Amino acid sequence: QLQLVESGGGLVQPGGSLRLSCVASATLDYYAIGWFRQAPGKARDRVSCISNSGSRTNYADSVKGRFTISRDNAKKTVYLQMTSLKPEDTAVYYCAAYALSQCTPWAPGVWGQGTQVTVSS
Repeated sequence: QLQLVESGGGLVQPGGSLRLSCVASATLDYYAIGWFRQAPGKARDRVSCISNSGSRTNYADSVKGRFTISRDNAKKTVYLQMTSLKPEDTAVYYCAAYALSQCTPWAPGVWGQGTQVTVSS
């Protein structure tokens, strides 16, 4: 069964950068992967998604131009490069695998355990 493990979170000052990694226990060749985040008291929202081949990506308006999603299927890893971080980016970040090759509006089927990102001076 596919399992996902996130890493790379931490405490960073406003304007700083972090790169999150999502490592899978099995091949990701067939699955679109999304990065989501959930701040305290708020709903879990998708911030970015990438198709199985990496040819298609999308971003929430709040992170466009600051975050970049990428993947290396040979390493079974998806990345989220985050730059120009703001305090409002503070949240637990999760990666999740869709059952399809393309990102969809529906909820993914497999989730990681999450990694905390805190943006504060």
